[in-house]
Amino acid sequence: AILGAHEFGHYYACRYYGVDASLPYFLPVPLPLTGTLGAFIRIRQQIPTKRALFDIGIAGPIAGFVVLIPVLMIGMYMSQVIEVPKNFDGAVYELGEPLLFKAVAWLTFGAVPEGYTVNMHPVAFAAWFGMLATTLNLFPIGQTDGGHVSYAVLGRYSTFLSFGTLAGLVGLSFVSMSWVVWTVLMTAMLIVVGPTHPTTIDEHVPLDRSRLWLAGFALAMFVLCFSPVP
Repeated sequence: AILGAHEFGHYYACRYYGVDASLPYFLPVPLPLTGTLGAFIRIRQQIPTKRALFDIGIAGPIAGFVVLIPVLMIGMYMSQVIEVPKNFDGAVYELGEPLLFKAVAWLTFGAVPEGYTVNMHPVAFAAWFGMLATTLNLFPIGQTDGGHVSYAVLGRYSTFLSFGTLAGLVGLSFVSMSWVVWTVLMTAMLIVVGPTHPTTIDEHVPLDRSRLWLAGFALAMFVLCFSPVP
């Protein structure tokens, strides 16, 4: 539902602007925790204006975010606080906690005592995975959703932000090995398609104030969903 809402946000924004796009494709992969690598749509033509590019780029993260919040609240309600057994040496998945996750956990359980942990219900994990997907999409690099938004806001200067973001990902890879794959993928994207975002016909026309506020909201979503050690 979270990934589908994200991609349908892009899809319906494309339909609104008359941009030819496919319905969402989901990527089923037999991973032990998620069963998927996410979803995507195929946009079959160049997006003509910055306004259309911005709206199409940001519609997905906002739609997914709107769905993952109630999913997170429901999943946290169905989760439990349990005591961590002493000398525990069994298999355990320990996940990084984004600010949004911490906030909903605190609202649900209050302060978790030392020696206890939140045993996540699968629905809560789905929301956590949705937050991770939102974070990855909002990195302002190349032609990710965040890259589309940053180009619409900054124009050609977004290329410098792409390189700065890539440097940040390299730094994060030294903090947590979780980031290595994403760093390699983003590097490959910049090499294959180039670091410069495709231009629009109105590249030098600034965005209106309401969309600049939405760009700030996209940054807030990134901060709320980001975990330095996923």
